[in-house]
Amino acid sequence: MKTMLKNIFVLVVCMLSSSLCARSNVVELKDEDFDYLAPEHETLLVKFYAPWCGHCKKLAPEFESAATRLKGTVTLAKVDCTASTETCKKYGVTGYPTLKIFRNGHESSSYDGPRSADGIVSYMKKQAGPDSVTLHSEYDLENFINNFDASVVGFFSGSDSSQLAEFLKGANLMRDSFRFAHTTDLELGRKYDVTSESVLLFRPPRLSSKFEESVVHHRGSLSITGLRRFIRDNIFGLCPHLTKENKDALRKRDLLTAYYDLDYLRNPKGSNYWRNRVLKVASKFSSQSLLYSVANRNDFLEELEDEFGLGTSDGAELPFVTIRTRTGHKYTMREEFTRDGKSLESFLEDYYAGRLKRYIKSEPAPVKNDGPVKVVVADTFEEIVNDPEKDVLIEFYAPWCGHCKNLEPKYKELGEQLYSDPSIVIAKMDATANDVPQGYDVQGFPTIYFAPAGRKDEPKRYEGAREVKDFINFLKREASNSLVLNGVKEEL
Repeated sequence: MKTMLKNIFVLVVCMLSSSLCARSNVVELKDEDFDYLAPEHETLLVKFYAPWCGHCKKLAPEFESAATRLKGTVTLAKVDCTASTETCKKYGVTGYPTLKIFRNGHESSSYDGPRSADGIVSYMKKQAGPDSVTLHSEYDLENFINNFDASVVGFFSGSDSSQLAEFLKGANLMRDSFRFAHTTDLELGRKYDVTSESVLLFRPPRLSSKFEESVVHHRGSLSITGLRRFIRDNIFGLCPHLTKENKDALRKRDLLTAYYDLDYLRNPKGSNYWRNRVLKVASKFSSQSLLYSVANRNDFLEELEDEFGLGTSDGAELPFVTIRTRTGHKYTMREEFTRDGKSLESFLEDYYAGRLKRYIKSEPAPVKNDGPVKVVVADTFEEIVNDPEKDVLIEFYAPWCGHCKNLEPKYKELGEQLYSDPSIVIAKMDATANDVPQGYDVQGFPTIYFAPAGRKDEPKRYEGAREVKDFINFLKREASNSLVLNGVKEEL
């Protein structure tokens, strides 16, 4: 009777507010059932969280959305560490949220992927199933390699092959990043010139081009190190498709990117029109250090607006070309991208010859700059901060930053007290509107550095308190000369 009344109550509540009764696709696990329920799932992503944690609250809707989209493929679960303390302790959870991947009830690895629904779905789809898919027929092979991502396939003489054992070890270690499959029927590889045990890397079919091979062979003795090197050297090809998921890997090298209206789902032919022109030019410079790529302009529009000041309609019908180096230098192709590729070829010739001027995002230099705190922009950084004759204390700030606003009157007072000192400059730069030079690590605001006279390549981060007296005490220790405070020179 009590149960019936409870069910009637729940039904009434659901009728009044369906949102309250929306069934979650995230499984809730507790101390008493974790060890029992977790082994029921071949692949399980578990979120260890605390109800009060802000980052956990932010992740919750993304995690729920991912769980819904992955239903039937990978199960997502959550553990409240304020209630299930034993489970969280068992798996070494010390911060929230912590995400871990379990296979058949055993912890497999930490989840190091994106925290968005799209990112979780993409990452966990790669985690589903075995480390390497077993292929039994030509249909299996063609179906596996016909994928948006590259495929690594091993062809072996039998299940007892030592090469196969090594391949499977490698697949286990690298499955987070690459797709693996294998077969013990060498006949399946005859179409791709497989006559003995070997590993083939199949690039995505949508990126097939006459300018490079779509299939790359690794023959001979196989080791995990060798397999990793083979994939690393060949996975991207001459001109890969840059995405939000692979950008970190691609940008480990000096990278040229052509951004345009690329859409391989709706317009594969049009997407490859410009890529083929990049490839044609890139093939002439393939022995040089650059990697080349193409990208959907809209996927990176916010980044392009922020870093290059590119508007939504600036030459949108033609590719916008940039080069980013590992050291942080940036270049843009100022000429219009011509269909014969001549403008891109000239751009690359100038780049390799060292004739290109670096692109630096900078505000206009102020007309008047005689206040107690000097305003620095990217274009005047060299002149003001890197003046070899002067010590410079520079604050990198953001206009919207509350801590920066609180610091402003104190920083101005510091500048006023040192205004008559000819050997020292108190300066500030808006780090959201100007490129921060290499050597200055600015991850939050305000960030303050001291650039000593004569040693501009050794800027020192200021880590002290932010009262005027604290800054002065720091400068007394670090300054190249005795300070002149309020017109009076301090004695050593």
